[in-house]
Amino acid sequence: MNQSLGTIITGIVTDINDKAYFIQKSGITYEMPKTETTSYELGDAVEGFAYISQNKSYKLTQDIPKVQIGYYAFSKVIDVRRDLGVFVDIGLPDKEIVVSLDELPTEKQLWPKKGDQLMVTIRVDEKDRMWGELADEEVFISLSKKASEDLINKDIKGIAYRLKVVGTYILTEGDHLGFIHPSQRDIEPRLGEEISGRVIGIGQEGAVNISLKPRAHEAIPEDAAMLLAILERSKDGSFPYTDKSSPEDIKLHFGISKGQFKRAIGNLLKQRKIVQVDGETRLVKNESADNE
Repeated sequence: MNQSLGTIITGIVTDINDKAYFIQKSGITYEMPKTETTSYELGDAVEGFAYISQNKSYKLTQDIPKVQIGYYAFSKVIDVRRDLGVFVDIGLPDKEIVVSLDELPTEKQLWPKKGDQLMVTIRVDEKDRMWGELADEEVFISLSKKASEDLINKDIKGIAYRLKVVGTYILTEGDHLGFIHPSQRDIEPRLGEEISGRVIGIGQEGAVNISLKPRAHEAIPEDAAMLLAILERSKDGSFPYTDKSSPEDIKLHFGISKGQFKRAIGNLLKQRKIVQVDGETRLVKNESADNE
């Protein structure tokens, strides 16, 4: 196995033509395009990243990728093959790296899609094939930092890096570890998917507990949100209409049918945002729409 692949090496220029330098290291010659670098002479030492290109030739590049053997970085998924795995772009000009299907979820609907991000390193097998290898839990722990209480109820984004029966694990944009319990999501995220949610708690180890469900006020249907806005903007937080009002009055003043009105009123009553008293609908005072 060529132990130089996937690493930064230093070799000696042994040949030059119009298009490339040929650099030797440990008996193997690597090609490096002239367009990529300044000029070298025969016998010069050259440092670069060693890899095998898509057409299986040995190459050297001085545009060093972040992903190397022993080094991890998020890499974008650029293609998916159900019989092989997913291809990720680590920044090489003529080479994509495959993450084998053996490392991906058993349920293929949870596989990454194009544009998703996977934290990978490089593994080289005995046939000199370069593979992407997913980062394990220890890598994410080493990259993370503890979250503070002031993040609670804040919006947050992150990448799903582990899918388990107990829930989804993510690394946030702020480099915090995050956890989404199945009760706090409607659909299980894909591996590598970017997730937007909100922080609902901080764990003992400084990880964030995240919900993908909307806040109470965000979950209000459109008609209910309209009625709530009218109440909030009124002088005394009320209007003289209830679910007993006539369809004509409701249509005239709100532009919706009585059926729509009743459903909206019912939603707000259930969430205890309003009360109906003496022929009026009134806003419940001192309510915070952000609290559930």
